[in-house]
Amino acid sequence: MTTLIIIALLLGSGYFIYNRSKKGIGGNSSQFNNKGKEAGFSSKEIEMLRHIALENNIQDPVSIFSSQSQLDACIRSIVRSLRSSGLSEEPSSNDFLSKLFDYRKNAELSKPSNKRGISNSRQINEGQVLKILVAGAGVYRSQIVKNTYQYMTISRPISNNKKIPSITWEGSKISVYFWREDDAGYVFDSAVTDEVYSLGISSLKISHSEQLFRTQKRSSIRIKINKPAFLYLVADNEISYFIETNPGLRCFLEDISDTGCALAVGGKAEAGLRVKIQFSLSKSPVCMIGTVRSTTYNEEKNQSVLRIEAEDMPVDTRNKILSEVFGVSPDDDEDDEDLPFRVLDDEAASIGMKKSAANNSNSIVNGIANTIDNSITVNRSADEFADSAFPADFGN
Repeated sequence: MTTLIIIALLLGSGYFIYNRSKKGIGGNSSQFNNKGKEAGFSSKEIEMLRHIALENNIQDPVSIFSSQSQLDACIRSIVRSLRSSGLSEEPSSNDFLSKLFDYRKNAELSKPSNKRGISNSRQINEGQVLKILVAGAGVYRSQIVKNTYQYMTISRPISNNKKIPSITWEGSKISVYFWREDDAGYVFDSAVTDEVYSLGISSLKISHSEQLFRTQKRSSIRIKINKPAFLYLVADNEISYFIETNPGLRCFLEDISDTGCALAVGGKAEAGLRVKIQFSLSKSPVCMIGTVRSTTYNEEKNQSVLRIEAEDMPVDTRNKILSEVFGVSPDDDEDDEDLPFRVLDDEAASIGMKKSAANNSNSIVNGIANTIDNSITVNRSADEFADSAFPADFGN
């Protein structure tokens, strides 16, 4: 816990703060200890948190366990102190910060607004993108055109290459999957009752379901972001958490969390690829490795959006990402330049980085899209469809 002592000194929380807290100024010491233990912190970490709260002029330190803004102020103070002291790469520092982020993340996910779901298909918003499973035929894409109390109208399903399947839809039994923004994935069974035109769109009327199967509940907090990045292909057996010194394929991050990201890249791309994404946070390069779980191709722009499920990452990398997600990077950390990717060779050597041999990353845009849909065995029930076709955090 030497690191915690150093942080305390850097924060100015020395003898004066210690005495102040011992005298009971700034809240109930016993209550603070109990809250800290409930949150999983050690005795030394709890004392450290109290010192940090007082240093940030929080009159009632116990409030950091209930007020996210107060907790964020403490985390921001710790991040700034660790960076200014050069301790940001120390394992013990990152472990302590990681525990704080775990607590912060759980508090966010426990908010009532993040726990509410929907119970029947009448509650789905118009415009919601759907995946339609037809047993023995395939998986297709669709969208809700109109949703009334009596029935739902969806656009005529199409395949990934925009081909219209030769299916007699009326009377067909289907399973419908969708990802509800900031909530979870849902599946329900339905039947096509009619083929119609709605709002000038060739559409299907389908029956409502009184019961939705909720799956892949959101396990991370993501934020929208517009940040340039480089994309690299990674071999399945390659351990690749090092910073690339050569530029990869240019792309743009669209959202990010500690469990994955979404990015836009030129051309068509494949699901199932193992990739590395390298970008800048707080003026330093960061990389994330993961698997492309799904893709959406925009023919007009000749651009694909890749949704990537991240692999377990080093603690310091996760902390940097969560600092961005929760907005606790110090104010002076805003990047003046978002593309510090070409790390100088001598700088790379000094911190143990190495060049990647995979310089053929542009091949990610070659060939025809081979999305996750094509690998699904289609003779399944809705529950089996949900469990196997869409991995955890699909739609990250």
